[in-house]
Amino acid sequence: MTTTDTTTPLTTTPLTTELRTAAAAALDRLGVEVPAAPDGGGLAVVSPLSGEVVATLPEAGAADVDAAVTAAAEAFRTWRSVPGPVRGAVVKRLGELLTEHKADLAELVTLEAGKITSEALGEVQEMIDVCDLAVGLSRTLGGRTMPSERPGHRLMEQWHPLGVVGVVSAFNFPVAVWSWNTAVALVCGDTVVWKPSEKTPLSALASNALLQRALVEAGFPEAVSSVVIGGRDAGEALVADRRVALLSATGSERMGQQVAPAVAARGGRYLLELGGNNAAVVAPSADLDLAVRGIVFAAVGTAGQRCTSMRRLIVHSSVVDDVVARLERAYTGLPIGDPRAEGTLVGPLTDAASRDRMLAALQEARADGGTVVVGGGAVEVDGAPGAAYVAPAVVRMPAQTAVVQRETFAPILYVMSYETLDEAIAMHNDVPQGLSSAIFTLDGREAETFLSEAGSDCGIVNVNIGTSGAEIGGAFGGEKSTGGGRESGSDSWKQYMRRATNTVNYSTELPLAQGVTFG
Repeated sequence: MTTTDTTTPLTTTPLTTELRTAAAAALDRLGVEVPAAPDGGGLAVVSPLSGEVVATLPEAGAADVDAAVTAAAEAFRTWRSVPGPVRGAVVKRLGELLTEHKADLAELVTLEAGKITSEALGEVQEMIDVCDLAVGLSRTLGGRTMPSERPGHRLMEQWHPLGVVGVVSAFNFPVAVWSWNTAVALVCGDTVVWKPSEKTPLSALASNALLQRALVEAGFPEAVSSVVIGGRDAGEALVADRRVALLSATGSERMGQQVAPAVAARGGRYLLELGGNNAAVVAPSADLDLAVRGIVFAAVGTAGQRCTSMRRLIVHSSVVDDVVARLERAYTGLPIGDPRAEGTLVGPLTDAASRDRMLAALQEARADGGTVVVGGGAVEVDGAPGAAYVAPAVVRMPAQTAVVQRETFAPILYVMSYETLDEAIAMHNDVPQGLSSAIFTLDGREAETFLSEAGSDCGIVNVNIGTSGAEIGGAFGGEKSTGGGRESGSDSWKQYMRRATNTVNYSTELPLAQGVTFG
């Protein structure tokens, strides 16, 4: 499928040359010195905007990970004893530097992840916001004091720094997820070793360079935070290292199934943010204008490559035809093309393999009786023959078949109908994943039912907004095969600390608990 009327033209400058120049200029403004790759080797950085290599970096292996963890473990011995508010001041400075370089870092995010400019800027704003949250935490982290059953005794909890935190992040949020973990881990007294996606190493180098600048300005060692640029070997080395007290990993369900037992076997902790086959229910009472706006952004934002992207739409039979017609009109006019161009709403998929998986999923949906209402084809963009641009698809499905129950990381929205709310909730929950969910309704009973223990089984449950676009103040994460971890706000900080229960006897007696007598 070739679309010319909805594709934003690119500049006449050869795209790969332009991207190389733009990346180098952004890194220079950020003060990042990119290490040179060895002759004939290294990690190739491919921009999804063109599908071609725009930089080559040296690739870290297991020995480099070992060196980074060794340095982080040594730095932890100092960092853990720094007062919380002083640690918070470093994170505050990181937030200031991110604010100063917001546009530069967002440009790198667009070049490496393919996000439209507005979404890339929004991702950096998330980093700034979580720094603000962490600064507040640095002065409020604390335990509880509880009544003791024994006279002259005090019972309390303390929270202490945990150790080295390993972060493995995915390409779709190349910098925000690192900041969720790192800003909170730092104020908790932990040090961090980050293995970013090999698809987005330039954004990672830039982000960590800003943090190291904040650390050095405050007189602390750079090793409090480090980044290792590498592939699977580097990730496996970080997972296996016994000195990594907490391994926070974002990625596919299959990746999580490998990480969890490996970390558990060595007695470590893991925090997993994995797949999300997210759905929204549209009730008969819904404000359809509002619902369609929320659905379209959730389904096609980031070209459907968010873990919270909407992939299933469960609509009451009385309004399903109207909703599908509205979606068809909205999708037909979506501007697809260079994500840097003004007006573009849909950029590229990360690579050709993602496009091929999307096309295969659509073929399977058709075989299951589905009808592609709109979209679903590859889109040719001038000057980018190696890129993977696609037209987001809406597919009517007669039932929730196997292809619908799997997460395809691409902009496919499967639409199904229901008759009763109980039927809709059962269909909603009948997938392995449990990240984000939504209901569009003006009926208070329906909304409260969806929010209740008998409703959505996801970690994020929304009313009258889409499934994506979470704020950092709330804990982010999901249930079931999504992993069960929580990042960012609320009490997520507890995962980055260890708890100690203390009993203090300030009396002259030694009574035992539960009335036990001994001797």
